[in-house]
Amino acid sequence: MTLVRGVLIAVVISLAVVLQTSVLSGFAWRGVVPDLALLVVIALALTLGGRVALPVAFATGLLLDLVPPADHAAGRWALALVLAAYVAARFRPEDRTGPSATATVATVAACSFLATSVFALSGLILGDPMVPVSDLLWVIAVAVAIDVLITPLVMPPLLWWLRRFSHDPQPDLSPMRG
Repeated sequence: MTLVRGVLIAVVISLAVVLQTSVLSGFAWRGVVPDLALLVVIALALTLGGRVALPVAFATGLLLDLVPPADHAAGRWALALVLAAYVAARFRPEDRTGPSATATVATVAACSFLATSVFALSGLILGDPMVPVSDLLWVIAVAVAIDVLITPLVMPPLLWWLRRFSHDPQPDLSPMRG
């Protein structure tokens, strides 16, 4: 990965986290906010593969864990986003032309369900009283629905931008494939 691409990815991740924690928190529905950071991580995994997406997912998750108004144990979002990046990298098309719209929405739905479930269940294990057990499934369903609803607005330009900067002469040698 080139230095310029790394800086651009860091800027996009930072912008997504700032928008998610400040602007979009005003549009939260029952405490659930659209997860822009997750969508960026999924887009990275779909275009650049696991070699790039996994470390970026970990850093993004730690950023979400530490940026105010974080009120949970650090590491929960990091774990959730790394698992989501791993799953999304497994859905990466072999021909690198990019996934279809249906595949993108399905990947976002699966990864959103996985990341939100891991975050919620890790909170349950660690004794986080933020969401009662009776509401966990409801919160996960709302989070997945919101992420899927914003996918057509966020993912096409993000995937286009990442594909534009992803012409790497080196093949993806990540252990995520086959």
